Amino acid sequence: MAFDEPVSTSDGSGGQEAGFSEVFKTPAHFRYLRGGETVQAARLEGRQPVVVTVPATPRARRITTDWRMRDINRVTYASDGSAVLGVYAVKAPPVLSEDRAWLEITCETGVGY
Repeated sequence: MAFDEPVSTSDGSGGQEAGFSEVFKTPAHFRYLRGGETVQAARLEGRQPVVVTVPATPRARRITTDWRMRDINRVTYASDGSAVLGVYAVKAPPVLSEDRAWLEITCETGVGY
């Protein structure tokens, strides 16, 4: 997985363009959420909530809800046929595991950027 933070760059006309910049890559474990009205409603809207577990590194501890996560191993395709990587919105701040070695991050697919 790759984690990207939001950045603002000059558009060359005196304005700013919003975008993302990759901060780091890391292995991750996925746990897809099931059950519950909120999860079922999200699925009906084309969104999939997931809890992602990553090592609790100093860079990973910086993740906030305005970041995004990209699955660099899963390629999906847009309606125009172009390849697009799986993109997830970070929906909640990371939670430290009891042994303090891991971070659990709630993310969601199907959210546009």
